[in-house]
Amino acid sequence: MRPFPIRQIDAAGFAPYGWLAEAGGATGRPINDGTSLRVDGVGELQLTAEGGAPCLALFRARPRDPRGPWQVLERHRLGTQTFVPMGCARYVVLVALGDVHPDMDTLAAFSVAGHQAVTLRAGTWHHGLIAPQGGDFVVIERRGAEVDNELATLAEAVTLSVEFDALRH
Repeated sequence: MRPFPIRQIDAAGFAPYGWLAEAGGATGRPINDGTSLRVDGVGELQLTAEGGAPCLALFRARPRDPRGPWQVLERHRLGTQTFVPMGCARYVVLVALGDVHPDMDTLAAFSVAGHQAVTLRAGTWHHGLIAPQGGDFVVIERRGAEVDNELATLAEAVTLSVEFDALRH
């Protein structure tokens, strides 16, 4: 398989998979005597299905070559999952849609800046964190009595085409 391109993330392109949160150009309302701007509606969280509860976790991603190869995707059917980088450089989000298995026709790879957060819709197939320089992430997800984590092995490993501009700070 030829290397799959990584494209710069934008809210419209990422919408089928989830939500992009970033402050640049955001409009909202002033709070705290005008010292802060509050922007609501940057995504939806689904964290309580089947008795689940919100969980705030810290993930420490090890540096990984974004080219891969990548062959295993996971999904969380019962809840959203949000990744908020903590001062790290760009990271890559590899996602796909699909009911029982990832639909390869919907596979997409996005380069996400270190000041942007993403929330994956419940049921979105995705690869674990791909952070070329590593880094810490706050993760908001559903925690329940049973682990909500399905794995799927792709018939063929995917490699990503890494262009310098796609991963520039």
